[in-house]
Amino acid sequence: MPAWLGVLMTRKMLICIFTGFSSGLPLYLLLNLLPAWLRSEGVDLKTIGFFALIQFPYTWKFLWSPLLDRFNIPGFGRRRGWMLLTQIGLLFVIGSLGGLSPKDNIWPILWLATLLSLLSATQDIAVDAFRREILNDEELGIGNAVHVNAYRIAGLVPGSLSLILADRLPWNEVFWITGAFMIPGMVMAWLVTEPLVKGAPKTLRQAVTEPFKEFIGRQGWRGALMVLAFIFLYKLGDSLCTALATPFYLDMGFTKTDIGLIAKHAGLWPAVFGAMLGGLWMIKLGINRALWLFGVVQLVSIFGFAWLALQGHFDSIGIVERFSLAFVIGLEALGVGLGTAAFVAFIARSTHPAYTATQMALFTSLAAVPRTFINASAGWLVESLGWVNFFWLCAVLAVPGMLLLLKVAPWKVRAEDATRLA
Repeated sequence: MPAWLGVLMTRKMLICIFTGFSSGLPLYLLLNLLPAWLRSEGVDLKTIGFFALIQFPYTWKFLWSPLLDRFNIPGFGRRRGWMLLTQIGLLFVIGSLGGLSPKDNIWPILWLATLLSLLSATQDIAVDAFRREILNDEELGIGNAVHVNAYRIAGLVPGSLSLILADRLPWNEVFWITGAFMIPGMVMAWLVTEPLVKGAPKTLRQAVTEPFKEFIGRQGWRGALMVLAFIFLYKLGDSLCTALATPFYLDMGFTKTDIGLIAKHAGLWPAVFGAMLGGLWMIKLGINRALWLFGVVQLVSIFGFAWLALQGHFDSIGIVERFSLAFVIGLEALGVGLGTAAFVAFIARSTHPAYTATQMALFTSLAAVPRTFINASAGWLVESLGWVNFFWLCAVLAVPGMLLLLKVAPWKVRAEDATRLA
C-alpha cells in the first residue's frame, strides 16, 4: 500500500469525513436549498435577500463558545455531547421547515432558519474542537483537508439532490430527507471516544478569560497580534476576488448556462483535489512551507481573473472562451483548495487543547470577517475601478498576508511551535 494511502485509510480520517459532512450540510442548505424553496413558492427577491442575515451566528459564534469548553452533556462529555445535541436539533429543525408555507408563514420560517444557523454554528464549534483534539500536529494537514473536502461535497445534497427531489416530491418530504443526512454524523458522535484533555476550565469565568490569557501568554502581545492579523489577511484578496464572480462572468458575455455548467464542474472538483493534494503535501512540507507555496497559487489565481478581464466583453462565446473561463475558475478553485487546507491546519495548530472550542471559534470567526463584511464593498469598488483594476487591487491585498508569513510561519521552521514569535 502506498504511504499516502496508508495515511488516508485510518480511523481518524474516517471521523474527519463525518465531521466535515455534518458541518457542511446545514450551511449549504441555507445557501442553496432555502433560497430555491422560497423563490419557487413565490417569495420576492428582496425578502430572500434579507434571509442572508441569518448567517450571523457563523461570524459571532466565539461569543458562546466558552460554554462548550466549560460544560459537558451528561454521559457524553464536552465534544461528543454537544455534537450529538446540535445534530439532533438540526435534523428536526430542517425537517420542520418543509411543513410551513412560505406565503403564509414567512416569519416562523425566518425564526426556524435562524435557529438552524445557530445550531449549525454551535455544531461547528464542537466539531472543530473535537477534530483538533483527536489529531496530532503531524495529522493536522491531511485531517483538515479531508474535513474541508467532505464539507464541500456535503453541498451536493441540498444544492443538487434535494432540488432534483423537489421536482418529484412535496417540499415537506424533501426537507425531511435532507435532514436525514445528519444521521451519519449522529452515529459517529455516539460511537467515538471523548478526547482526554488536561487543564479544561472548571468555571465559566475560566472558560471565558483563560483562552485569551493562554494565547497571549504563549505568543506574547506582539506575536498574538501578528497571528490574528495573518488570519484576517491571508485569504482577504482571494475572498474579495470572487465576491462578485457570477456578475463578472455575465459582464464578460457568458450565459447563465455557461456559468452553471462550467462553474459547477471547474469549481468544485479542483477545490476538492487541491485540498486533498494539499493535505498530502503537508505531510512532507509541513504547515509553514505549505502556507508559502499554496499562498503563491492563491495569488496567481487572482491574476487569472485579471487576465480574463483584460480580454474585454466577448461578442461571441465559443470553445476558446469557455475553456478560458474553465481555466480561470479551475485555477482559483485549486488555489482555494490548497490554501484552505494549509490555513485551517495553521488555525488548528494555533490553539491550546484545553481551550480548543473558544480559540478555534475566535480564529475562524476572524477569518470569516473578510467574507462577511469586506466583500460588501466589492460592488462599489468595481463601479469605481472597473473589473481589471479591481482584480489588481485584490492581488495587492493578498500580499500583506504573505509577508506576515515571515513572522508567523517561517519557511525554515517546521516545529509545532512555529507560530511562536518571541
